[in-house]
Amino acid sequence: MKAKNKVIVVTGAGNGIGRAVTLDLISKGAKVFGVDLSEERLQETAFLTNPGSFKYASINVADRSRVETLPEQVLNAFGQVDGIFNVAGIIHPFTKVSELDYDTIDRVFQVNFNGTLYMVKTFLPHLLKRPEAHILNVSSMGGFIPVPGQTLYGASKAAVKLLSEGLHSELSDTRVGVTVVFPGGVSTNITGNSGVDTTKMMEKVSQSSSKVKTLTPAQAAELIVNGMETNQYHVYAGSDSKMLNMFTRISPRRAAKIIAEQLKSLLG
Repeated sequence: MKAKNKVIVVTGAGNGIGRAVTLDLISKGAKVFGVDLSEERLQETAFLTNPGSFKYASINVADRSRVETLPEQVLNAFGQVDGIFNVAGIIHPFTKVSELDYDTIDRVFQVNFNGTLYMVKTFLPHLLKRPEAHILNVSSMGGFIPVPGQTLYGASKAAVKLLSEGLHSELSDTRVGVTVVFPGGVSTNITGNSGVDTTKMMEKVSQSSSKVKTLTPAQAAELIVNGMETNQYHVYAGSDSKMLNMFTRISPRRAAKIIAEQLKSLLG
């Protein structure tokens, strides 16, 4: 589905990949209804867009009752809805499962998986009425390869992966396309947005940054929007994501071991 003349709802539109996707879609002729927890960040995104191309609502995607008010708001703003991009996501502290409290675990799953599910369930009846429509969900490399210390985050993103693939199969005889995205390293502020203090870890990561090639949010957004426009099944955004996907398919146990060893060496 081409972006031109379409109306797309983007979660996490207040910054990072979500903001970059919003700007890319608008540059291609779409109108965007942005959703984010922070109204201030949404206003910042609005400042960067063309008049009339961007409307927004400050909503927590983990709040199902609030998500269910969105279709009416989008239709009032633009008269139609042709697609949803579920970009919003959070991580948790780099901590083993045995040491994570249940409140943190619940919060990660509420935002990453339930938020995506609520958006899909809420908008799908409207999308099925359109001549063509699209659902795009952002998973993670952590959704197909384990990262020690981010196991619950990875599990939530693995759930997004399978939800997306299942939807693709269920909707194969409709006009609604489904794409799932696996971003690699992207220079965003997901740790700050998640309320997670990873200062010491990020200091060590920055010391090794010359060895890690990350995408800018704009570069990731271009790959993501192209994924919709070319109706891709999977989008591996970044050379690291592509490489690890291939490695995992060939030897999943060895790939997991190497990631664990590299992370242990990095974090000391």
